[in-house]
Amino acid sequence: MPYARTSQLLQDLLGVQLSAGSITTFVGACHQQLAEVETQIKTALLKAAVIHQDETGLRVGKTRQWVHVCSTDQLTHYAAHPKRGREALKAIGMMEHFAGTSVHDGLASYQGYPCRHALCNVHHLRELTFIEEELNQPWAAGMKDLLLDMKQAVEQARAVGKRELDVLALGRFHRRYDLLLAQGYQANAPPPPPHKVHGGRTKQNPARNLLDRLSTNKWQVLAFLYDFAVPFDNNQAERDLRMIKVQQKVSGCFRTNQGVAIFCRIRSYLSTLRKQGGHLLSALEQTLAGHPLLPAL
Repeated sequence: MPYARTSQLLQDLLGVQLSAGSITTFVGACHQQLAEVETQIKTALLKAAVIHQDETGLRVGKTRQWVHVCSTDQLTHYAAHPKRGREALKAIGMMEHFAGTSVHDGLASYQGYPCRHALCNVHHLRELTFIEEELNQPWAAGMKDLLLDMKQAVEQARAVGKRELDVLALGRFHRRYDLLLAQGYQANAPPPPPHKVHGGRTKQNPARNLLDRLSTNKWQVLAFLYDFAVPFDNNQAERDLRMIKVQQKVSGCFRTNQGVAIFCRIRSYLSTLRKQGGHLLSALEQTLAGHPLLPAL
């Protein structure tokens, strides 16, 4: 909420008169007290076996920036940067040191890092639905069914205490996958070469683009099939970014780069504590007193 509106709310609900300037001072103090906590959250995420990553745009003054999230079901870290890709990830300073599995939506900047990668299959299901319904291509319906069959097989195996699927089941899934890819390519011939000598990449239809991704990144698409710790989707990161969207709807934009940096650090702390069942008001009180609660790391 904007500080002026927060000031009015405190006065209406609690009878406390705090100016917007006082609230600004408290928020700045909280940001400073949480510097070490933010470092500890980042360090804990680097040790995680699986992390979720995503990004969303927001306005800072009249410019567009990006909020990047890196999270698990127990930890959250937000960081804002003017860039969306590799430059931002380098500035955040985590991916160079991560050795687990990163679940994301396929942004090329993530792929340049040497950790293992897993792609969000909910995104694939949405694209397959479009290709099935709008382009009338049956292979897309078959691929949707296959991905959901794989997901169900993993859930059933996990429910009975198994840690992996048997070799025969994996073989059947792979044969279906490769057959559907072949059908998809047969229905989507490659585009003709460009007439210009320096014409750049030839534009492909959405079906061909998805087929290339499912083929080239097959092992990332199917990572959940081999490692039960890897989820089918990237819903964790999308849920963690939802509050950023809410903030933009309520306040419209941030006014300064410092403002968005403060928001990201404090929100990282509160999101992490909420996931771990912490009492947020008590945590903020102790932070302002100079003794922030340390999340379980």
